[in-house]
Parts: sequence; structure tokens; C-alpha cells
Amino acid sequence: MKRTILFPGQGSQFVGMGRDFYDATPECKTLFERANDVLGYDIASICFEGPEDELKKSHHTQPAIFTVSAAAFTALKRNESADFDFAAGHSLGEWGALYAAGVISFEDTLRALKARGEYIQAACDANPGGMLAVIGLDGEPLEAIAAELGVTLANINSPGQTVLSGTTDAIEKAAKACKDAGAKRALPLPVAGAFHSPLMQPAADQMALLLADIELKEPSIPVLSNVTGAPHIDTNAIRANMVAQITGSVRWVDCMQYLVAQGVTEGIECGPGKVLAGLMKRIDRSVSVSSADLV
Repeated sequence: MKRTILFPGQGSQFVGMGRDFYDATPECKTLFERANDVLGYDIASICFEGPEDELKKSHHTQPAIFTVSAAAFTALKRNESADFDFAAGHSLGEWGALYAAGVISFEDTLRALKARGEYIQAACDANPGGMLAVIGLDGEPLEAIAAELGVTLANINSPGQTVLSGTTDAIEKAAKACKDAGAKRALPLPVAGAFHSPLMQPAADQMALLLADIELKEPSIPVLSNVTGAPHIDTNAIRANMVAQITGSVRWVDCMQYLVAQGVTEGIECGPGKVLAGLMKRIDRSVSVSSADLV
């Protein structure tokens, strides 16, 4: 039996997340304290008490979700065998996967994610845009709409569930076009901007400079790249892919199908919520995904 560990991305956060881990083990409590020291503010308080508006800000959300995911992974290692054959994470969650595979330290991951959140927010402010969740329409019809309107297939989450990203005007037009083409739903998402689109290029440029100065090690297990849908080849590829990820599509279906092809039958989701378990049920039910979250 082959297993994978999975890390969720932005949007899975909720006020109160991680408190059980903090209270349950000294190791997890120490992680939150280390995070507070690195970030220079009380991330534990924002995770546990909010307010929600603060938790939703990208420069808080990204290190907050990672810290909770790292705590979940720490608790998992304490409570059962933590031998995994693969690691994967959705967008922001890919950083959690790299951490779990020993590629990057806890402190450097936090520094990278705090900066990533700030860079992305600045790009959102400079280049207004939005995202649209499209249910019940994929393949050529959706690709044709995206090409015509200049929007990006930002998140290919599961069969029948894709998120588009682009300028505010283009997303409004895409919503109508998708419904006219037969989509069951086309829902604008409450996000700060057009994540995983060319509008985020300024953030990608800044991330490339930051990553050049961060030490990366070879992964202890294969870590899947959102950009390629396959494992990162080496640390040079990791640097390039984690920059490209900011403007590129999250090819989550490809990542999960790769795992299935490698014989993976079990996954454990480390972090707030159960979003990835739900997506896996739509992608391939032969893989059972449980949650390491205690909440």
C-alpha cells in the first residue's frame, strides 16, 4: 500500500483552527511559538480567535494555514507511522508538502509565505481581478471561453470543477458565457484578486528574488508540482516551479491522477478542513483520504 500526505491551500482557513493541536502536545505548542517569533506577531491568536477579516488577509492566511498544517503533521508523526511515499499540496499547500519532505525549514517556509502573501496582495491591489468557480463544464468548451475572454484556468480541482481567474470585467463576462454554455453554476469567489493568472506576475518576480536566497534540500520523498502535475526533479526545478506556480494553473487533477497511477491508495490531509478529501472523491474514489485535523 502506498500513501501520500496532502496539504490544503488558501480558502480552507477558519477561526479556531489549530487550537486542538496547540493544546494537545508540547511539540505543537512550540511550533506556534516559533511561528510567532519568525512573523513578529501572534499568529496563534489570529488562528484561534480571529477576527475573520484579519485571518482572511493573505499575509496572515498563508503562514496561518501552513503553521496549522505543520502542527497537524507533527501530531501525525507523534501518533502513528509517518512513512509516506509522496507529498502534495494545493497551491499554498505545496509549501507544506515541501516542508514535510525536508526541502525547506519551518522558519524559512514561514518567511517565504509571509512575503508571498504580501507580494500577492500588492499585485492584487495593482491589477484588480477576480476568480470564478465553474461547476459542470470542462474540456474544450471551457478552454474556448477562457481563450476568447482572456481568462486563465487557475485551479483544475476535479472533473466538473474548475476555477477561472482574470480581470474583473473578464470574469463577469466569463460567468455569463459559462452559464450560456451549460455550466450548472458559475460563482464569483470572495477573493482579493486574480490568483494563478498573469496578473500576479509582479509577485512572481519578487518571489524569484526571495527564493534565490533560501536554502533548499533534496526532498526525502517525491513532492508533486502544481505546475507540472508530476514530481519536482531537483532543487533548481523546485525554485522555478514555485515561482511559476504564482501565475500558473494548479493542475490538481493531474497531480492526483499521477498518484493513482503510482499505486497510491491512501492519503492523509494535514491542515484545516477537508477540502482535498472532497476533491479526491470526485477524482478517484479508489484513494481514501482521511484527515489529520483534530477539529
